[in-house]
Amino acid sequence: MNKIEKKDQKKSPLDQKINDEKQEHTPEEELKIIQEKLLRTMAEMENQRRRFEKEKQDAFEFGGFNFAAESLPLIDNIDRAITSFKNDENLKNNKGLNKIIEGIEIVKKDLISIFKKNGIEQIECINKKFNPEYHQAMLEIESNTKEAGTVVQEIQKGYMMKNRLLRPSLVGVAKKSENNKEKGEKK
Repeated sequence: MNKIEKKDQKKSPLDQKINDEKQEHTPEEELKIIQEKLLRTMAEMENQRRRFEKEKQDAFEFGGFNFAAESLPLIDNIDRAITSFKNDENLKNNKGLNKIIEGIEIVKKDLISIFKKNGIEQIECINKKFNPEYHQAMLEIESNTKEAGTVVQEIQKGYMMKNRLLRPSLVGVAKKSENNKEKGEKK
């Protein structure tokens, strides 16, 4: 055998398929082949339609996800401004301070109302069990009164948009104090 004949003997699966299609089939066999191709094509089209529907729905529901995430610092800054004004000794004596704070709080309430209308809710975390899906632990705080793993401090508020995490809560988590650990070991 020469090299050319050996090459002809080794056929790829694609070559084999092409040769199979070139073979003569009975009309019934051809009909079966065409029906199978048609069914596969229709199934593929249906899967693609479902995928596009899901993408369209996700785009509708979460289209503002990035905008919402970037807007969260507005609420944080409003809270910081209110706290700053209330704690400033120079401003405490100012008669108009309460009106300024009231105006800022109205803006904050409006912003929170807009968020709620768009499915954005604050994550409640104080006195809840630490959940790494919603919380990011920033520090541990020794506590004799709280169970270990309980959130005792919220450093930054977390938010959900419908069923997606927009931003985790930055929290302080309780741990047993060293004195309690030593007592437990002695027992």
